Amino acid sequence: MTKLLYHEDSYLNEFQATVTGVMDSGIVLDQTAFYPGGGGQPNDVGVMRIGGLEFNVSKVSKKDGVIIHEVQGSPPLVGDTVTGVIDWDRRHKLMRTHTSLHILCGVIWRDYGAHVTGGNMEPLAARMDFEFENMTAEFAEEVEVTVNKEIAADHPISARVLPRDEAMAIPDLIRTKINLLPEGISEVRVLEIHGLDLQADGGTHVASTKEVGRIRIVGHESKGRINKRLRIQIEPA
Repeated sequence: MTKLLYHEDSYLNEFQATVTGVMDSGIVLDQTAFYPGGGGQPNDVGVMRIGGLEFNVSKVSKKDGVIIHEVQGSPPLVGDTVTGVIDWDRRHKLMRTHTSLHILCGVIWRDYGAHVTGGNMEPLAARMDFEFENMTAEFAEEVEVTVNKEIAADHPISARVLPRDEAMAIPDLIRTKINLLPEGISEVRVLEIHGLDLQADGGTHVASTKEVGRIRIVGHESKGRINKRLRIQIEPA
């Protein structure tokens, strides 16, 4: 079982690990700070170093519970100690983006009671779909103002792991229209934006809302009768 360093410290961008498995698709480590992707957040990329050699980490994914790091070139051997280095600029942008979506979701749920029906992100740009029948430019402007007020409020952000039963007893923990938590998961990681939002989440985030910067809603569109989309961009504060 790979230790998930990115859950312990989202700001960890360099780490040492031991290779525990080598396969055609990549290598497995005893611990990793590379996020394998999920929940709309793309996987991390970066490099691994061993001795004087450096391997590009082009993709990280989770298959059957195993985190696989795809490296370019001849991979290290089982038992080798490697140094992993994450592309920090890209990761931090994704952290800001992911947190901005949670702020957006928190505002929409608190003020309008709408479920999330989908979402995706790339560094500093994202979209999120909500269960709305109607959406106007005026509504989008109103949401943008409210979200930026919550960002500026500098709410602290923290995560904790709870037993599944305890987590699922929290009202409105799952904001998606469909509960995407697999039945076999016995523990649930919960992300809290203190004073605004509490959701199940497995991604990486900044430590406070102010670190996000500022969001702009750059588009809104209909994706169905009760499915409306907001597109956002993230800018410096």
